[in-house]
Amino acid sequence: MAQVKITQLRSSARCIQDQIRTLHALGLRRIRHSVVHKKSPTLDGMIRVVAHLVKVEEVK
Repeated sequence: MAQVKITQLRSSARCIQDQIRTLHALGLRRIRHSVVHKKSPTLDGMIRVVAHLVKVEEVK
């Protein structure tokens, strides 16, 4: 299974509550914080919600 590295690049200060909850569910707490998750359809949906706040990279 492929893995992706997700890094928060922007602040969640002016985001709607759903986006803030999604960031916390992904495990992102602050700017420049990174997490690695297994790629799945659920994860793709979560990334789509906060795409303007994060950077996503494939991990080999």
